[in-house]
Amino acid sequence: MSNDGDDLRGIQDVAQSLGVTTRTLRFYEDRGLIEPRRVGTMRIYSRREVGRMQLILRGKRLGFSLRDIKEFLDLYDADPQHVEQMRVLAARCRQRIDELTEQREALDKTLVELSQMEREALDRVRMARRSA
Repeated sequence: MSNDGDDLRGIQDVAQSLGVTTRTLRFYEDRGLIEPRRVGTMRIYSRREVGRMQLILRGKRLGFSLRDIKEFLDLYDADPQHVEQMRVLAARCRQRIDELTEQREALDKTLVELSQMEREALDRVRMARRSA
């Protein structure tokens, strides 16, 4: 569904191209993150809305909250230079990097501990077999 370069698309087409369900698109619409046009009961997505959805999905994949994503999108609309958006994005990225680094360190410690426990358990099994 194209219209003079505006690249208008229906919900099924957009959902399929983004690899999401139509329910997902409606969810983000209900949260005010996208605003497809309406023609009767039909939702029509412009290039802008598809782009916003791509940013939303990327933000979710990177672990940002809906609140963070909404703030990024609102700042994008409010600041034509995108300076404030980039400042906030950089700060949120740093927070996320710090969170993930902490999680990685915790995972590394857990893996070391589990490996040690596994070795000890296998050693006991071997010792039990030898003495049997």
